[in-house]
Amino acid sequence: MGKLEEDNKALAREMIDALTRADVDWVKQNYADDFQIWVTGTLPFSGTADKAGAVAGMPAVLDLFPKGLTFEIQAMTAEGERVAIEATSRGTTFRGDEYRQTYHFLMRARGGKIVEWKEYMDTEHARKVLVGG
Repeated sequence: MGKLEEDNKALAREMIDALTRADVDWVKQNYADDFQIWVTGTLPFSGTADKAGAVAGMPAVLDLFPKGLTFEIQAMTAEGERVAIEATSRGTTFRGDEYRQTYHFLMRARGGKIVEWKEYMDTEHARKVLVGG
């Protein structure tokens, strides 16, 4: 594996750590200006958003998980500018519901910044615990 892949895997680890810390400042600094996020499914937060939209949505996560949401990387694979990340999360919502999620994230980086983040998850679990119904 080359330096580019190692650097991008390090950036992916930092991103997952920033999500666990709910570190909005880190996200602002490390998302490229042309950043885009895409979330699978038909949830209220599914679809595509730009950097401003992604940053603006972070406080909603804090509101849902007052004690935080902890992410853990299970495995990563990197090729060129792309890093595939298998991860899990756990947390307790403000209502006391347990949230345990499994993800596949696909990150694309350019010049040490994240330009794309795709999030695949169990949308039915997310709907039940986070959205209701």
